[in-house]
Amino acid sequence: MSSSSSSMSMSMMENVFFTSTTTALYSAAWSPHSTGAYAGTCIFLIVLAVIFRSLVAGKHILEHRWMDQELNRRYVSVRGVPTEAARIAADRDGKNATLISERGVEEHVRVVRRHKRSVTPWRFSVDLPRAAYVTVKSGVGYLLMLAVMTFNVGYFLSILGGIFLGELAVGRYAELEEH
Repeated sequence: MSSSSSSMSMSMMENVFFTSTTTALYSAAWSPHSTGAYAGTCIFLIVLAVIFRSLVAGKHILEHRWMDQELNRRYVSVRGVPTEAARIAADRDGKNATLISERGVEEHVRVVRRHKRSVTPWRFSVDLPRAAYVTVKSGVGYLLMLAVMTFNVGYFLSILGGIFLGELAVGRYAELEEH
């Protein structure tokens, strides 16, 4: 009878915010038993939220770095296949212009408009780290979600404070569409 009542009380948890300094976080072993331990748990959640916002900003920076590497990649010319210069020269939408490079050298270039966005090819050196990075970022996000789902007001406000501090510190590096 006691096992059925304990499982019933777990399944019928109320979804209301409450204030308690002994709320378990992630497991029964992580239950603060003093106000200081509760404050330490809240500080942990603030730091975890700052780390999450840093991971969001870091992904944006890495994506730009990987795109720069892709655009600066050198390719081999193949016999019988027209070169990019020949394609640009034949493009009727292109316009001749003069460009002063970063070294101050005047160069004659042909400016063309890109008609479609191409998808970069799959690369082990980019896609494997990207997948690992997103996995870590998602894991931290889910840990924050689980902390909010305890409905403890202190945990919730700690996460909001950490998100605020993280956005204040590194928000300018994050892409607008990220969340």
